[in-house]
Amino acid sequence: VQLQASGGGLVQAEGSLRLSCAASGRTFSSYAMGWFRQAPGKEREFVAAINWNGGSTYYADSVKGRFTISRDNAKNTVYLQMNSLKPEDTAVYYCAARRVNSYTVTSRYEYDYWGQGTQVTVSS
Repeated sequence: VQLQASGGGLVQAEGSLRLSCAASGRTFSSYAMGWFRQAPGKEREFVAAINWNGGSTYYADSVKGRFTISRDNAKNTVYLQMNSLKPEDTAVYYCAARRVNSYTVTSRYEYDYWGQGTQVTVSS
């Protein structure tokens, strides 16, 4: 499966952005999907994940209550709605797919496919 992330940009603190990740392939609806981010000089970290049908989600503590992950299997797309953004949310955001439908996996090494990343910059 191929993943294409989009929707990043420059936003002021407390603003909002919605990221999208479009997937190719007929098996998208069977995959767990996740979002990760990587700030300069830091490791890539888990942000959020969702199970195959969108019924279950999982979040990093740092974004819980501010970010919402969702998916539309008819459109082969997963979303990340980001509200109340903070400067520390600045990073390149990546979407990822996992063949095994376990949405509580936070290790990037457990994901099988990756998008190219989209830059999110939050100014103070």
